[in-house]
Amino acid sequence: MRITDLLKKDSILLGGSPKSKSEAIDMLVELQVKGGNIADKEEYKKGILAREEKGSTAVGDGIAIPHAKSGAVKAPSLAAMTVPEGVDYEALDDEPSNLLFMIAAPNDGDVHLEVLSRLMTILMDEDFRKKLLGAKDKDEFLKIIDDMENEKYPDEPKAESEAAKGYKVLAVTACPTGIAHTYMAAEALEKAGEKLGISIKVETNGSGGTKNTLTDEEIAACDGIIIAADKSVEMARFNGKKVIRTKVSDGIKIPDELINRIVSGDAPIYHHEGGNDSVSSSAKSGESFGRKLYKHLMNGVSNMLPFTVAGGIFIALAFLIDSLGGAPQDGNFGTHLAAAAWFKTIGGYAFNFMIPILAGYIGKSIADRPGLLVGMAGGAMAVSGATFAAPGGNVPSGFLGALLAGFIGGFLMLMLEKLCDKMPKALNGIKPVLIYPLGGLLMVAIMMCAVNPIMGLLNEGLASLLTNMGGSSKILLGCVLGAMMSIDMGGPFNKAAYVFGTAAIASGNFDIMAAVMVGGMVPPIAIALATTFFKNRFTDEERKNGPVNYIMGLSFITEGAIPYAAADPARVIPACMIGSATAGGLSMAFGCTLRAPHGGIFVFPVVGNPIMYVLALVIGSVVGMLLLGLFKKRISK
Repeated sequence: MRITDLLKKDSILLGGSPKSKSEAIDMLVELQVKGGNIADKEEYKKGILAREEKGSTAVGDGIAIPHAKSGAVKAPSLAAMTVPEGVDYEALDDEPSNLLFMIAAPNDGDVHLEVLSRLMTILMDEDFRKKLLGAKDKDEFLKIIDDMENEKYPDEPKAESEAAKGYKVLAVTACPTGIAHTYMAAEALEKAGEKLGISIKVETNGSGGTKNTLTDEEIAACDGIIIAADKSVEMARFNGKKVIRTKVSDGIKIPDELINRIVSGDAPIYHHEGGNDSVSSSAKSGESFGRKLYKHLMNGVSNMLPFTVAGGIFIALAFLIDSLGGAPQDGNFGTHLAAAAWFKTIGGYAFNFMIPILAGYIGKSIADRPGLLVGMAGGAMAVSGATFAAPGGNVPSGFLGALLAGFIGGFLMLMLEKLCDKMPKALNGIKPVLIYPLGGLLMVAIMMCAVNPIMGLLNEGLASLLTNMGGSSKILLGCVLGAMMSIDMGGPFNKAAYVFGTAAIASGNFDIMAAVMVGGMVPPIAIALATTFFKNRFTDEERKNGPVNYIMGLSFITEGAIPYAAADPARVIPACMIGSATAGGLSMAFGCTLRAPHGGIFVFPVVGNPIMYVLALVIGSVVGMLLLGLFKKRISK
């Protein structure tokens, strides 16, 4: 067993200055703990002290090698410290010790004797000891040891690389939009794994698809999997493994804790019971039913967004082209000029899929592939307004009806699958191609014929309410929506406001989306301004990263504010909420509209009343900046 396989950078201290033997032991024990292989610090230290009571482990020539076998040790490891001034370690030659190695070994086996023998062999070389004491950094320290081992043991094979052995921990990160949270959580987990000395691989389910996909071999070899996701992910591959499922924000905020839970074995065994992420298995792992419903909804929203954004922006461009061309602003606005008509038609193709896709992927999240048909068919019926009435009496139920179609249809399909489990096994082959599609379509058709009239009335009432809102009511609504965009910056409140805005676009209310987007742009811009004008409120690292938030804010990526909010939530979140509420309320007061559901500054040309919209953004951002300067404390250098 090579020294370099047991000694990590976190367990090395160059230039230590302990005043006594006991202080040196404390420092070495701390280095062992940093290495991540000590389960109980005090228990391990007892073993070290018990060995020292039998006689000092300082052997002379400036060398001390304290060691212990203990049940508190998870895996063999080393810690090393150089002490240029030396420390009295009660050596046999009465000389101070300046090169200290501490060995930690589990109770089973005699690995400590093997490591002790190897250390003594290579440390007898005086030139080698001088090189170690003169090492400028940890990398050089390890290289000196590696070179010596290669010289002394030239035929010995090195330990396998982490990639060859497999990853100790795997993770999957996913957020509904797949833009910021997904990659921030992945980066946080990777950094935490590196800090803890634990090999980890993270799969990202982002807007560009699945990247860094986990292989079957890696899943089989790992200790466990962390699922930090706010939408459903493919879970069947993790059957029988230890799995922790949590919010994507936990992957950003507490990555160390999640990794340590996997490594320590504090994670439940996952048993797959159908679907991407079944409700029953979720309950067993401690995930609430409400959390489960939220993930199903976000799965639908994440798949809907590309259709919404692309279609909405194309339609908005059609209106812009007609407007610039001087076309009459009538009921056919966006179709007068040939180019405008083309953009509106193409945008309509994508936009018209929005509601069926939403319902379809909610159904798929609940009941896997059989749920896709039920959800999409139900969503299409919500758009067309199918009822039991005579032709021409259809009542579209729109967005709300599609939500019900996805949820109720998905759970009905789960029920049908359970009922079909009692059928003869000889019929298993026709279930997915005949029984599920026929039964599911029939169930959702009957359900939507009853749902559409009810939800249609609710939709009409909501649309009428929004249309007839007075000035003060709309301003209040804008303030609430703007604040919601800043409460959790990409979490449930943020997504609820955004989904409400996209649904309003589908219903022809464009001022709501304008308030939502400007509210979401404020937090990163306010933070960027604060790091520019109130530098003494932020750390060097925060100031350095501040300018990036100008870009993220102008691009409508609210998540850029998350690291600052996580570091100081009690001050940053209220300041951003007030700034966003100000911007949202002003947007409503100025009568600004937005037909594109995303894009930030890049879609400002299609904003109704753009100058006042920019003013609302500036005022909200400045308010947020000033409050951050007021709320946050000065940082002393």
